[in-house]
Order: sequence, then structure tokens, then C-alpha cells
Amino acid sequence: QVQLVESGGDLVQAGESLRLSCAASGSIFAISAMGWYRQAAGKQRELVAAITTGGSTNYANYANSVKGRFTISRDNAKTTVYLQMNSLKPEDTAVYYCNAKKGPLNYWGQGTQVTVSS
Repeated sequence: QVQLVESGGDLVQAGESLRLSCAASGSIFAISAMGWYRQAAGKQRELVAAITTGGSTNYANYANSVKGRFTISRDNAKTTVYLQMNSLKPEDTAVYYCNAKKGPLNYWGQGTQVTVSS
């Protein structure tokens, strides 16, 4: 089992920044990728950003809506993933979920609320 704990969600004004953190624990061996998804009220959960964790070179991908504003990164121990969110917009308001992929399995955190006021 993999446990994921997110933190960093908050209420901010448009244009401000936030950094989300996701700490992984438990059976973290062989996690191949970690990422952030978000789900706004009444909408489906969508990928925000993801990063591979299996080797020395990181590969990251982003939703078009956040490219140039958000940056995903991980620590050297590969147990914590961050999402730096700059120039936040009201449409970024959502519950943000951390995800870890291990083989065919997906693990999820409990979510952290990000609210951006205009």
C-alpha cells in the first residue's frame, strides 16, 4: 500500500501563488510516476501535471491550461512531489488530488482545496 498526504491548499487571490506538497509513504518502491489531478465542482477529475519517478531523468507533462504557470517537481528521495502554482486564476479553483502509479495500481490522497478569488 502507498499512502499519500497532500498539504498546501488555501484561499488566495487571483494572481497569487501556492505550493502544494504530496508526501508518499508505505510501499513506495517501484512507484513509476506521481502527479496532481484536480476536480472542480460539477466537473470530472482532470490531470494537472505528472512527473516520472523511476530514473535519474524526470519527465513531466502538464495540462494545456496550466503550462507556463505550474511546475511539478520531486525531491531526490522521490518521496515528495510538489506543485508550484503561479499566476493563479479563479478557474484553478478545485480540490487537488495527489496520485501515484505503481504497476497497474493508482493511489490517491485525500485532496486539498484550492480556492482562487477574483
